[in-house]
Amino acid sequence: MDRYRTRRLRTALVAVTAAGGLLLTGCGASDDSGRRDNSSEDRAEGATGFPAPDSDRDYNRGTDDEERNSAPDHLSTFALDVDTASYGYARRTLAEGRRPDPATIRPEEFVNSFRQDYDRPDGNGFSVTVDGARTDDEDWSLVRVGLATRGAPERADERPPAALTFVIDISGSMSEPGRLDLAQESLGTMTDRLRDDDSVAIVTFSDEAETVLPMTRLDGNRAEIHEAIEGLSPTYSTNLGAGVETGYATAVDGHREGATNRVVLVSDALANTGDTDADTILERIDGARREHGITLFGVGVGSDYGDALMERLADKGDGHTVYVSDQDDAEQVFCEQLPRNIDLTARDAKAQVAFDPENVTDFRLIGYDNRRVADDDFRDDRVDGGEIGPGHTVTALYAVRTKPDAEGHLATATVRWQDPETRDPHEESGQLRTLEDSVWDASPRFQVTAVAAWFADALGDGEHRVPGRPSLIKLAYRVDDLAERTEDAAVRQLAETIHEARRHTD
Repeated sequence: MDRYRTRRLRTALVAVTAAGGLLLTGCGASDDSGRRDNSSEDRAEGATGFPAPDSDRDYNRGTDDEERNSAPDHLSTFALDVDTASYGYARRTLAEGRRPDPATIRPEEFVNSFRQDYDRPDGNGFSVTVDGARTDDEDWSLVRVGLATRGAPERADERPPAALTFVIDISGSMSEPGRLDLAQESLGTMTDRLRDDDSVAIVTFSDEAETVLPMTRLDGNRAEIHEAIEGLSPTYSTNLGAGVETGYATAVDGHREGATNRVVLVSDALANTGDTDADTILERIDGARREHGITLFGVGVGSDYGDALMERLADKGDGHTVYVSDQDDAEQVFCEQLPRNIDLTARDAKAQVAFDPENVTDFRLIGYDNRRVADDDFRDDRVDGGEIGPGHTVTALYAVRTKPDAEGHLATATVRWQDPETRDPHEESGQLRTLEDSVWDASPRFQVTAVAAWFADALGDGEHRVPGRPSLIKLAYRVDDLAERTEDAAVRQLAETIHEARRHTD
């Protein structure tokens, strides 16, 4: 099945007369779409080894699977996801002078790596923001669906206590600088910042798994926890399956009512012993995951990194992944993000976007390929969604083709979630009625979203088919300007990464 599908919307008349299939048509691009020519700028772009934007690209590829889909064609449904590991790993790879494997590029993780400007709700649940802007590809626009939870607590005593089980890879590959040593230093700092009523357990794994420290309150035991962290040293092969299984067993043994119970897996995910398949690994601990509500937070490390396995583990483990490449990253993840975002504000969160067939002819969700949900399952609360905490934003970007005379309502986005304590379902919606004339007329944060998606498309060999993608050199100039306007260090880092990509050749 084509992962990067485009759905064709049908009006009521077409739905009656042509229900058996979809009418898919190609789309051309304007001269400003980034088409390659003989200019010096494009000649410079051609030397990078990245594909130039293809103005003849067929944005309307369909599949037989789509035509057999019994759900209404105007709907798109997915489970929420706040992973960012793909962008972090790509940044690390480019900094080392290597081009990332296109298979590791997930555009939604690039997009979700940056701060957004969405309003936040006061309590649990989400706010919904929907906006959009036209691209240089004829009739194609980018539509941003933004979901935000309430802000993270400013003080540690404003959140529930935490029961964190750290499952730490001590295999031989973790001896590389920037892996186990980075994790140890960060965990030591985090231990000093956690509250006295928080608890920590430590499980290690190489060819076998071992519980080094059972669930232990920090109050009066920080020295013991530090000693356990400092005593870690790399040994043999990577039996990740045994580590996860033992980690969950330890988390269940130390489970605390009224606390946030989480397994934190720190690994390069280069499994080479025992079970190496995410489904098989998590099948063995599925009961603990569901019955006790224990979520998995994956922290990837290392220049060689099992990206696909870690992502799958996090998806199946009701959690998310990040990637740390240096001490600054580790400090932010372990000492800022994890302690502040321990709490959950929503369980099994899903989003559904309904496009108006009177104004929209085609649409495609960019990324989220492993998070798609059947449209009919949106309100089936037995179907797994995403677990989201305070201080999070979730952004989904759509490629949308509108009718030439489109005006008025374009789309309605609805998010559905369950209360983390009562499991009561809730919904919130937002609508889109107007489009900015150009991406570059939209808000700076929308522009950052577009640039991140276009950059991912370039690194992914154009497989994500993000309309309107400029050349890398044009993208670099644009993001330089955005970095100055937003005064955001993360956007400046994105600019540096895009410039780094331009310097690389195959």
